[in-house]
Amino acid sequence: MSSFVKKVIFKLHESYTNPNRVVTKPPYEVTETGWGEFEVVIKIHFQDPNERPVTIYYPLKLFHTESTAVLGKKHLVNEVYDELVFHEPSAMMHQCLTNTKHLSLAVYKHEIDFEEKKKATLVKINTAKTKVRSEITDLSNRLKESREMIQKMQQEVRVLESTSNQSAGS
Repeated sequence: MSSFVKKVIFKLHESYTNPNRVVTKPPYEVTETGWGEFEVVIKIHFQDPNERPVTIYYPLKLFHTESTAVLGKKHLVNEVYDELVFHEPSAMMHQCLTNTKHLSLAVYKHEIDFEEKKKATLVKINTAKTKVRSEITDLSNRLKESREMIQKMQQEVRVLESTSNQSAGS
């Protein structure tokens, strides 16, 4: 990324000393301690001065959720996968993007297995879909039964009214 990223500016919560952090070398990350949640503004500046910086707003939670607390993790890692698409980049930016040097560093391993997370999310979505369909079926059946009950009650009211009218006429 350093072939096309000039710097990344992280704007942290104002309670941090020096909330504006400028990172000019990979890995473009900030390590900090704290507790709470706030929005981090991340501004990516590119080597090509003609490319406008990209701003990302990331909601950061600096506390363990129930699932991570149960696992007993001491460090809290927030990783997000995102992609930038350059539509019609300038000649300089195109060269920066296509002529990248291959790094000899080891492959970076994320704390989060995004493929596994994707699979788990799809399972949750499909489970929710099945549950919603089941609830819709149950509610449709209850609605049908309620309509039938209303029709029966209306019929009984008509019978009672006609009986009452006949008794009053005699």
